[in-house]
Amino acid sequence: MLDKLSMILLIIGGLNWGSVGIFQFDIVAWICGGQTGIISRIIYTLVALAAIWCISLLFRDDSVLNEHRSPLSD
Repeated sequence: MLDKLSMILLIIGGLNWGSVGIFQFDIVAWICGGQTGIISRIIYTLVALAAIWCISLLFRDDSVLNEHRSPLSD
């Protein structure tokens, strides 16, 4: 559950950074009232925490994850 939530937040962050890089437009700041708005800062912080959590995905043993996954779970 936490892995999927982290991935969703990283996708949101990636799309936001892509719009900043390509269009110079910060979607999160636009929706939430500027980069210094409290809601924007919370979203930026959650995306950063999700990125830190996803670092652990690089070092996990896939065989342990696959043992607990049923064939119909995907």
